[in-house]
Amino acid sequence: MVALTRDGERVRFTVRVTPRASANALSGERDGVLLVRVTAPPADGAANAAVIALLAKSLALPPTAVRIERGGAGRVKRISVPANAAARLEHVLK
Repeated sequence: MVALTRDGERVRFTVRVTPRASANALSGERDGVLLVRVTAPPADGAANAAVIALLAKSLALPPTAVRIERGGAGRVKRISVPANAAARLEHVLK
């Protein structure tokens, strides 16, 4: 199960990104971390933008509601979404 941390108005979780994948997808969980595959390359923030877009679409949120809190330059990122999306997040992660 992906580890979720509730902090006030935000819910935080960790993702591990695989850039240049064959398709954009949430591909499961490993050691409490959500695995995310995106087709975008890791250059010029393209993979970060693709991660935000994929998570926003999966959670029915506007892209501006999904934030990369830490790890913008690495594969492992700390993501936050509004607390009111926690139920949708838990449903998507099942």
